[in-house]
Amino acid sequence: LVGSEMCIRDSVKYPQAAKANGISGKVFVNFTVEKDGSITAVKVIRGVHELLDKEAVRVVKSFPKWKPGKQRGKSVRVSYNIPISFVLK
Repeated sequence: LVGSEMCIRDSVKYPQAAKANGISGKVFVNFTVEKDGSITAVKVIRGVHELLDKEAVRVVKSFPKWKPGKQRGKSVRVSYNIPISFVLK
C-alpha cells in the first residue's frame, strides 16, 4: 500500500496562534483507505493541542486517493495511523 506521491510537510500550514504560543509536537491521526482509494474516518488518536489537531485532520482529509489494499486479488479497506510533526524553527 503506497500513498500518492506527496509530501505531508508541503501541505501543513502551521497555525499562527500555535506558532505565537510556542505550541509544537506530534499529532497521531488514524484514517481508513477505502476500496476505491478514498480517505475516510479521519480522527486524532493522540493530539497535542486543538489547533494542531485540526490542522493534522485537514491535511489528511486533503490527501489524493491512495492505492487500496489488496487481499487475494480484491481491493479491501485498510486502517492507517500516521504521525504528523509540528516543529518550530
